[in-house]
Amino acid sequence: QAPLVESGGGSVQAGGSLKLSCTVSGNILIYSPMQWHRQAPGQRRELVASIKWNENATYADAVKGRFTIIRDNAQKTLFLEMNSLPPEDTAFYYCSAERQGGYWAPFDRYLRETDWGQGTQVTVSS
Repeated sequence: QAPLVESGGGSVQAGGSLKLSCTVSGNILIYSPMQWHRQAPGQRRELVASIKWNENATYADAVKGRFTIIRDNAQKTLFLEMNSLPPEDTAFYYCSAERQGGYWAPFDRYLRETDWGQGTQVTVSS
């Protein structure tokens, strides 16, 4: 079973809203930070929003004031509320979550690993 599964993407008119969900199949409490990324055709993937537990949310300048990242541990879900969408927000949106990985004995530390969802398409038409 995939550790992270996105949903909620779709098509919307410019100025509209969408709410993306990223559901965790296992224990959400092992993850921090959790993030949303996006990749438009021909563009590099970019970080959209990030949250550590339930505080310290950060946003890309392009989405500040329009997007809200919400982490609901009870529902085991990470949300991304998107408002006032312009066509430039059209992209494939992914969620990711960082967790502790295996023990790296030579350096006496634990690795950090990142799980990714399969992504969901958001299309904003003018």
